Amino acid sequence: MTQETGGFAALDLNPNIVAAVLATGYEEPSAIQQQSIPIILAGHDMIGQAQTGTGKTAAFALPILNKIDVSKREPQALILAPTRELALQVATAFETYAKQMPGVNVVAVYGGAPMGPQLRAIRNGAQIVVATPGRLCDHLRRDEKVLSTVQYLVLDEADEMLKLGFMDDLEVIFDAIPASRQTVLFSATLPSSIRSIAERHLREPKHVKIQSKTQTVTAIEQAHLMVHADQKIPAVLRLLEVEEFDALIAFVRTKQATLDLAAALEAKGYKAAALNGDIAQNQRERVIDSLKDGRLDIVVATDVAARGLDVPRITHVFNVDMPYDPESYVHRIGRTGRAGRDGRALLLVTPRERRMLQVIERVTGQKVAEARLPNAQAVLDARIKKLTNSLAPLVAEAEATHGELFDRLTADLGCSARALASALLRKATNGQALDLATVEREQPLVPSFAPRGERTERGERSDRGDRGDRGGDRERRAPMPLAEGRVRCRTALGARDGIAAKNLLGAILNEGGLARDAIGRIQVRDSFSLIELPEDGLEKLLSKLKDTRVAGKQLKLRRYRED
Repeated sequence: MTQETGGFAALDLNPNIVAAVLATGYEEPSAIQQQSIPIILAGHDMIGQAQTGTGKTAAFALPILNKIDVSKREPQALILAPTRELALQVATAFETYAKQMPGVNVVAVYGGAPMGPQLRAIRNGAQIVVATPGRLCDHLRRDEKVLSTVQYLVLDEADEMLKLGFMDDLEVIFDAIPASRQTVLFSATLPSSIRSIAERHLREPKHVKIQSKTQTVTAIEQAHLMVHADQKIPAVLRLLEVEEFDALIAFVRTKQATLDLAAALEAKGYKAAALNGDIAQNQRERVIDSLKDGRLDIVVATDVAARGLDVPRITHVFNVDMPYDPESYVHRIGRTGRAGRDGRALLLVTPRERRMLQVIERVTGQKVAEARLPNAQAVLDARIKKLTNSLAPLVAEAEATHGELFDRLTADLGCSARALASALLRKATNGQALDLATVEREQPLVPSFAPRGERTERGERSDRGDRGDRGGDRERRAPMPLAEGRVRCRTALGARDGIAAKNLLGAILNEGGLARDAIGRIQVRDSFSLIELPEDGLEKLLSKLKDTRVAGKQLKLRRYRED
């Protein structure tokens, strides 16, 4: 056994699973994984008492993948989660660990999304179903036999499911799957209600209990920003305009993402390079040496590629993609703040990752403050400050060395000193916008989000909305105030249709003939979107847009009546 495979190869897992785990950056199994995987592989029922953040998802995902029969196109494993966010995280984890297992299909089943595609995915042979109880019971009412082939059942965060009132739903689900199944239950606490479930539905379960350790990163200033996934690169570029950094490492999840972000940074004039598993060792060493001596200022890396990277001049860490677990987060941001220096860590969070942010805060014992993307004025001020700093050392001697040339040029050109200075500044700044109006126009549209703790999209805080809102079209947020002269319009197209704010903006600009500054805030929800448009001439504009299609679907924009 090689040193790199560590303890995972010793757990008797399929080598393809071990390889996929190592590719995520894990090197050794955590305590919950070390104890749980052999028990689940052996076919025992199990009760695991562990907090989120201890690595429990892999503790059940890896052995279940090991047991899946890829040749059978039918549901074999059912994982129940209390919320839509957790269900999506667990489904993503299964897909990640199954990357080198062709034929394994995973489906996430939760409220707020159409039922038809979910049911079709199950019937078409998804071997692993990750579901919230409310929505799964909806499917069972349509087809009570849909889970008749399930052999493995996992209840993840069972105590949270009971707190959210899913006891009756759980009983329906227990009755719908074979009694001969293997059942694994994970819960942070074991109240009497959980013990009662275990006594009735588990057979001689083995017990595993893990205490989570608080990890501290007090020396590093931390902040998070809420962005949509497709706006991450524009958000990074805007942040870099105002962040005063010496060297920076940006973490992403995939090799392709390292290349995409590094290319975008280079295009903007930053000295940046990608660092991923495909890069040869000698090239990796050159990149790190270049970061140390200042030939590079930014490295975009995956967790695996950044192993052992220790560069004292790193002042900033950008978590462009959310890490898979809190331990990885602590390890990432520890790259800065070395030897008593100041360090700053920024984390980009998509709406579906809010829950993982809370887990990180709990495990580290620290709040990660919410920040906002800099506005156009902040970007302009930062650009002028950089220009001032670059010119300051030259001013003292410039008149003595270039004064006569300046006088000759003004005479030859027949222009004022101000006109010549302005032309030279334009050339020196390479056409970069240094006036507020232009900076505002060039800023990418990055949607804003309601503050943490509000119930934004239905189901974000719990899966209860999953049960009372079948259509998923009643998502509500406190409406944001409208600017004078604007009205809010609505389209039935939303995130689940693959729509992003930039798609709607482009369609309205192209078809409606509006100027960019005439369009206000665009809010993309799961099943609809809201767009702020000028009230003057609205009916004419809506008439122009009546046949407009976005992502192949009709826009059908209507005035939004807020009751």
